Amino acid sequence: QVSVVESGGGSVQAGGSLRLSCTVSGYTASSYYMAWFRQPPGKEREGVAVIGADGATQYADSVQGRFTIAKDTAKFTVYLQMNSLKSEDTAMYYCAARTGYLMSLESAKYNFWGQGTQVTVAS
Repeated sequence: QVSVVESGGGSVQAGGSLRLSCTVSGYTASSYYMAWFRQPPGKEREGVAVIGADGATQYADSVQGRFTIAKDTAKFTVYLQMNSLKSEDTAMYYCAARTGYLMSLESAKYNFWGQGTQVTVAS
């Protein structure tokens, strides 16, 4: 059974940094993608960043240059380093996993989800 667990959320002042972690267990696909999504209050869930098994990455325009996604394959862990945080980055952040061969930030394509971790940025 696949388990996805996020950690690292919290509150920070605008301009600050946070690092989110996501540990996956029970997942053995050779071709996979791990992604971070977020859902601001009262808004729909949106893709933030994705990383493939080969290390390729893709980012939403809103976070390009500020956020970095990385993975530690040995630890089955994916990270999201968030710098220069803005109040509009405030959201529940979710980690998700999927198998496949095409990179995507569409939430409907992801099979496994964590429970989420809250990020609050005070202006």
